[in-house]
Amino acid sequence: MFDDTEYRKAMDVVVTRFQEEMKKVRTGRAHPDMLMSVKVEAYGQFMPLNQVANITVSGGTMLQVTPFDPSTIQSIASAIRNDASLGLNPTDDGHVVRVPIPPLTEERRKEIVKNASSKVEEAKVAIRNVREDARKELKTAELPEDTKKKAEKLVDDLTKTYTDKIDTLFKDKSKEIMEI
Repeated sequence: MFDDTEYRKAMDVVVTRFQEEMKKVRTGRAHPDMLMSVKVEAYGQFMPLNQVANITVSGGTMLQVTPFDPSTIQSIASAIRNDASLGLNPTDDGHVVRVPIPPLTEERRKEIVKNASSKVEEAKVAIRNVREDARKELKTAELPEDTKKKAEKLVDDLTKTYTDKIDTLFKDKSKEIMEI
């Protein structure tokens, strides 16, 4: 009999990675995950922002970044400012970095949805690659022909289920982005 657990796990990993990518997408509300992609030069190397500072939401439209080491405050502010994909302009008072989250324009919301849709396609391609791996295994497997056909149908159904999950996640995220 064909064991699909390996392929289910691989597809689960793709969906989980897609969910993590969607968390990073800006929706107009302040969220600490917005700054996940920021790398700060500290102690002679580039480090993720969450390893050099604490990120909290202040008032719904402001992120507050509190560095663990006050000497890194300038590099934190400039790293956030230099990340063009964010389009944010932080200010610092010597103790904390405040990052106001400006409201999104309709045009910017549509652009964000369009950029997020490229992540959808990447995730679907990854799921189709897992499907192809399963099909290759089935072709070389010593199984009766009717069992192979049932297994192929199972793999196709799995693929459909997981691509539908990605579509649902994206639809929910798009609705959240377009909400004012």
